[in-house]
Amino acid sequence: MPQPGRTAATAEEPVTPSAWRVRIRMHDHPGTLARIAIRLADLECNILGLSVLPVPGGVLDEIVLRPATGLPRRHLVDAIRAEGCECTAIIDADVHELVDPSASTLLAARRAVDDPARLAEVLKDVLAADVVTLVPAVEANPARTESGHRAVFALADGSALVARRQWAPFVQLELTRAEALVTLLAAAARNIAGPVVLDRPDGAAIVLRKGVPGDADAVSELHRRCSMATLFRRYHTGVRSVPRRWLHRLLVPPRGTSVLAVFGREVIGLAQLIPVTSGGAEISLLVEDDWQQQGIGTALLARLAVLAEAQGITELSADCLAGDDVLPRTAARAGLRTERGVEDSAKLRLFLPA
Repeated sequence: MPQPGRTAATAEEPVTPSAWRVRIRMHDHPGTLARIAIRLADLECNILGLSVLPVPGGVLDEIVLRPATGLPRRHLVDAIRAEGCECTAIIDADVHELVDPSASTLLAARRAVDDPARLAEVLKDVLAADVVTLVPAVEANPARTESGHRAVFALADGSALVARRQWAPFVQLELTRAEALVTLLAAAARNIAGPVVLDRPDGAAIVLRKGVPGDADAVSELHRRCSMATLFRRYHTGVRSVPRRWLHRLLVPPRGTSVLAVFGREVIGLAQLIPVTSGGAEISLLVEDDWQQQGIGTALLARLAVLAEAQGITELSADCLAGDDVLPRTAARAGLRTERGVEDSAKLRLFLPA
């Protein structure tokens, strides 16, 4: 069954849409496109846009046109066939979306960078696909192409996007463009974890950056400078120093990442983000006493929220003792909504803005 707005080339509709997207397979010979243009003019069709997609044995011209009122699609198909070409698809088009393909892809990339959770929607628009579905990579089955009507794009987080289109097979140029988009967004996501310099009124140069094993000594000194009360709020136990074996897990947590607040050579704050479910992650914060109430914890938590959003995470959780309102107040300043766990009041849930 044809999808709404995705009509087979031989179908007719009682109401002519404002524009059609027509795909014509032809040999790449001089004058072929000119003859097609003359045929379209004879049918009183107005060409609004043209893209040329190289395919094996010729080219696939995609023409956006405004058809004459009441023109049956089969008349257009017959005219194209009369010039020795093949009309592979005719679908409804929106003239408001007439943008140069390169510019359209760049605009789509900007949308996905601004909101990584919309990647499937953006890829659907770029490919003019019927549907794009996010699935675990093990379920993607990239070998199943369905005669070119199905394509798979692997993502860095172990998932994949599966695109399907009934109205026409995907051509290589379209797939290359979509692959470049996915690669660009992966690079942008990696760059999100890059260093950030805090803009402070006192001019102090504080940098938020990813923690690495080489920071072990500085993180050990951070713990040594913290009070027992600060350490208890973080670990909920009476630690005074951190065993050496803990330091690596603090800086490179399994499946997660750490963010340090650095002033000069000193680490003054440490935060962790550890994904635990497809849409959730655990977090922790530690800020040196002398730097508390100066926005360091808020900046670290806001940074964790940015990294979480880039991974498609929508909800964070943290261990927070009942009656301790430091983390809830920090979350509020970072723009996150919080609520206490129903079954476990020591578990604080933090929700990223929608």
